[in-house]
Amino acid sequence: MAKEHYFDISAKLDMQEMKNAVIMAQKELATRFDFKGIKAEIELNEKAKTLNLTTSSEQKIDALKDILISKLIKRNIAGKSLEEIKSEGVSGGNLKVVYKIVDSIEKDEAKKIVKAIKDLKLKVTPSIQGDEVRVSGKSIDDLQAVIASLKQLDLKAPLVFGNFK
Repeated sequence: MAKEHYFDISAKLDMQEMKNAVIMAQKELATRFDFKGIKAEIELNEKAKTLNLTTSSEQKIDALKDILISKLIKRNIAGKSLEEIKSEGVSGGNLKVVYKIVDSIEKDEAKKIVKAIKDLKLKVTPSIQGDEVRVSGKSIDDLQAVIASLKQLDLKAPLVFGNFK
């Protein structure tokens, strides 16, 4: 009798790695010549799962975001895990951009994932379980084909494949 294999698809994010990336970005910000004498901040709010970038101009915001994303990538966190919520002017002529940290798969994206898996016509069964999608099947090769095809999808949430059994 063939054994049933499965894996879970989620968008889980290691918040400790996120904190480490923010700290490293703050350290680089303190040493950068182009930010000397300018108010520039990177703030992480873990409870609200938001990230605030504050500085004097649009170009400086882009530089801050580049610094942050480079640190995230070095810590194996996808750049897609940040979604811009709003951009606003704050006191002193500064600009503030708020990013939401994406760490779960929304229902509509889960449905897209399930549809994409079913369109592959492989002998696997996808099922939505909360903010995860579980894919099960008898053939490990079919499951690996599903992972390979899902990596090609353009989704908002960064996909994490885990619990492969």
